[in-house]
Amino acid sequence: MVNAPRTRPSRCSPHLPTMSPGSSSAQDPRSRCRFSEMTLTETQGLASMTDGAQIRWRALGDTSRRPAVVMLHGGPGLPDYLDGLAPMVADLAPVYRYDQRGTGRSPWRGRHSFARHLDDLAEVLDAWYVSEAVLIGHSYGSTLASRFCLRHSDRVAAMLLMCGPFVGDWRIGDRAERARRMTAAQQERLRELEEAPHRTDEQEAELLTLAWFTDHADPERGWHWAAQGARHRRPVNWTMNSELGKEGRVDPLDEHLAELRACMPARAELLGGANDPRPISALESLALRLDLPLTRIEDAGHEPWLEQPDVVRAHLRRFVQGAVSDRDDSSWL
Repeated sequence: MVNAPRTRPSRCSPHLPTMSPGSSSAQDPRSRCRFSEMTLTETQGLASMTDGAQIRWRALGDTSRRPAVVMLHGGPGLPDYLDGLAPMVADLAPVYRYDQRGTGRSPWRGRHSFARHLDDLAEVLDAWYVSEAVLIGHSYGSTLASRFCLRHSDRVAAMLLMCGPFVGDWRIGDRAERARRMTAAQQERLRELEEAPHRTDEQEAELLTLAWFTDHADPERGWHWAAQGARHRRPVNWTMNSELGKEGRVDPLDEHLAELRACMPARAELLGGANDPRPISALESLALRLDLPLTRIEDAGHEPWLEQPDVVRAHLRRFVQGAVSDRDDSSWL
């Protein structure tokens, strides 16, 4: 059930992309003019789950259109942070986002499990009257999307997995690359903060900045983005992070890849930053196992839209436009 949705106009400029690096064609400039100054409507509301929890959501664009895009943020344990991605495609299809249970404006206390979070996604789709969605999951959100596809493949019209999911023994390479990007003093300070039994707000922000700045290809800009994230992506639900992380180790996605490959929608892709400390080779291996195309975003890390916004925008628009065309074609069958 949806409680008291609110709408307001949002002045967005989702500019159609010009030619991206390595692209053989540019967008029609006449189309760019049509979309460059579009006013998109933003809708917000609460969805009540069957157990009484309430999920805060927001949508950008015309929510009467189908298919709908649902963006799944990472973490686990962070609030939604994909506000920069939604305007890139909201003129093509409505874009829904939500704070996962226990994060941001969806407060909740209780034991976290994949089953509960998969049920939440199914229930918010019901609340939005979305029978099937184009899922775009980032980082842990790509894991959530994959597990949802395993359980509810009939509700996934298309799926774009960004910067994940990482399977296999990828953590060794990740730790080594992060260490290479940090000074000895930074590594020592991060260890001190991680081991502290209690942290002040300032110490928490410092810890997150140190933990996140290595996510980016450019360390100088990466520090700025990490510091911003440390202020705004708060509070971190460390309990949720721990509980879902433990469940993921007990029941790894690695063991379900054959099943996932069999149930994935016809339109499914992987996208990753070539300079993500998490090894791109892990995504290359996953692409082979799932028989999916993988797009490498050069000179970009774990949040490639920050370092290469035009390139990411072009890929997102191509993917969503393809999903919209798929639906239009199927309506004639």
